Amino acid sequence: MSFLIEPPVSPMLAKAVKGMPHQNGGLFYEPKWDGFRCIVFRDGDEVYLGSRNERPFTRYFPEVVEAVKRELPERCVVDGEIVLMDGQNLNFDALQQRIHPAASRVKLLSEQTPASFIAFDLLAVGDDNLMEAPFTERRARLVESMGKAGDSVRLTPITQSEEQAAEWFEMFEGAGLDGIIVKPGVLPYEPDKRTMFKVKHERTADCVVAGYREHKSGPIVGSLLLGLWRDDRLHFVGVTASFPMERRRELIDEIAPYKDPVDHPWGEWAAYAANAQEAGQRLPGAVSRWNAKKDLSFIPLSPELVVEVAYEKMEGDRFRHTAQFRRWRVDRTPRSCTYDQIERPIAYNLDDILAR
Repeated sequence: MSFLIEPPVSPMLAKAVKGMPHQNGGLFYEPKWDGFRCIVFRDGDEVYLGSRNERPFTRYFPEVVEAVKRELPERCVVDGEIVLMDGQNLNFDALQQRIHPAASRVKLLSEQTPASFIAFDLLAVGDDNLMEAPFTERRARLVESMGKAGDSVRLTPITQSEEQAAEWFEMFEGAGLDGIIVKPGVLPYEPDKRTMFKVKHERTADCVVAGYREHKSGPIVGSLLLGLWRDDRLHFVGVTASFPMERRRELIDEIAPYKDPVDHPWGEWAAYAANAQEAGQRLPGAVSRWNAKKDLSFIPLSPELVVEVAYEKMEGDRFRHTAQFRRWRVDRTPRSCTYDQIERPIAYNLDDILAR
């Protein structure tokens, strides 16, 4: 392959901020898409789909490769997101299923659940390397370059109005979007640097602590496993894991009285995980799609502790990202920790977003 900019290139990143940044008209606001970050490299019929971890996506998304050939310029490097649109919403669970080792499965899924590419930055086009150019120029050139874009390659909407961005922040969550990305107009493209900003939703929930995994450094807490009750089943909803090292040691003492339970709702996960999934129960302990050798087994705890955690969004019936520990809730009973407390955003149509 011979590209104007040779892959792999690490994408430019964003740092989380609590409120919407403002800068007297010098900022650009975009929806934050919930998919796989991808930098597309094209030179004629040669296409390379780069990922954040420099593990290419090219073999997993043949339909995106073909869409790039149809809908992007002959020679370009475009930053964006691979997403899977399920009706009016994004479906990250279905997108994860696309990472499969079998070529026959990849081909089948590319036909059954085709993905799309959302473009939001331009690193190069034709013979022009734009990485040193300010974002204002890169965005203008990106718009010019999207003349052939269709249903499979789309251009993300953008605004310089903070009020419009605040409206998008609330409105677009119902279509599965993550929040808002904020870009200073003067920025060059800086790979692997957190020079943009991201504003994401945060909510809280009270969850049952039903187990833990040890930290890679030794017998201290790596993560606490969280559950919510639905009917008579405790469903695994995710983990909370971001603790300082000293706090990890303290947690071992705090959870010690709950170790070695006589009975546990997830105690037999290794034996009946498949059947439980078919019955609609979320369980921990499945093989990681990203690292098949990763040990996801856990140490069970009697499901009596309740913790308040902060989370950004739900993906199906579990937290999309690692939840943040807030405090123990000694005033809550485990059985009161149900899905009823989970706030669901109002649905919104993706096509309406992209039409902007």
